[in-house]
Amino acid sequence: MACSSGGSTSARSYCGAPQTNASLASGEEDPVMDFEVDRRDFRRTRIVAGRGTSLSPGQIRLAVERFALTTNNVTYAVVGDMLDYWGFFPTEAPWGRLPAMGLGAVVESAHPDIAAGGRCFGFYPMSSDVVITAEPLASTAAAHPERARSTDAVAFRDVGPHRAQHAATYTDFRDVAADAMFNPNKADEYLLLWGMFMTSFLVDDYLADADAEGGVFRGAGQTLVTSASSKTSICLAACLARREGHHSIGLTSPRNRAFVKGLGLYDEVISYDEIDRTDASVASGLVDMAGSGPVRSAIHTHFADNLKFSIAVGATHWEEMGGDSDLPGPRPEFFFAPGQSAKR
Repeated sequence: MACSSGGSTSARSYCGAPQTNASLASGEEDPVMDFEVDRRDFRRTRIVAGRGTSLSPGQIRLAVERFALTTNNVTYAVVGDMLDYWGFFPTEAPWGRLPAMGLGAVVESAHPDIAAGGRCFGFYPMSSDVVITAEPLASTAAAHPERARSTDAVAFRDVGPHRAQHAATYTDFRDVAADAMFNPNKADEYLLLWGMFMTSFLVDDYLADADAEGGVFRGAGQTLVTSASSKTSICLAACLARREGHHSIGLTSPRNRAFVKGLGLYDEVISYDEIDRTDASVASGLVDMAGSGPVRSAIHTHFADNLKFSIAVGATHWEEMGGDSDLPGPRPEFFFAPGQSAKR
């Protein structure tokens, strides 16, 4: 099995044509570049150059064509220890390799059922190459029927021991030729927005679950969304706009206010310094994309018991993060998109 075979003449270029193991010399002569982040200080980064290693049986080598870098990757760093994002592609401490949504090609295979060539979408390190222990979808479905779900475009997944506890959403590699949503002319947009919209869609699905404790939107008549100008927030606003009778309020900085209002997706747009001007008697909920301790505290204090839910999704304001202890209203909960996806 392979990802879609492209029209390129090079296995390391856009789509990737098949290339033999012999021509790659087991990857030992291919330079590998890895972008790494200091887990103690995200401002410190480095690029490490090395050499590829020979493949073990069952492994494949993917050349990374491109990847998307957004504030979502900052969130991965912020919660990297809690949710093991640093464990996706382990390296020597104190450095870490953050995962990113990207496209790549299988340039070498030591798996009998996965051929070189093609183009795959999935989570990659910010590197030139990555070696994974692969398992074709058919094998995964047979071994783990409880994980069966809509995987029409999934070619294989990473089943290395360090990935065993990760959700399938993060370990799948999709054949882009079999993915009806993928448009090769909009590959960059796909990488940038697929994860953002999927997260927002699942947040909306979670809040609108009538079977959840508290019911639809937990009894709230309006939802406040911080970092309203961010891509994930905009996607959520588009979802909330389809919920008839539910009011959405986008919170943003004064400089982004005109832009956010011009989107026409939020019912109301306010700046962070106007939180105390909203009607505190209205049952409300918070979807926090900013992660700012002061902003979260202001919202909890203003609405108090009329705040019906408080969900932490992102950390665009990660430098302002603070504790959640002693906040009025509900205890903030961290939203884990793959967990909600598994329910569907």
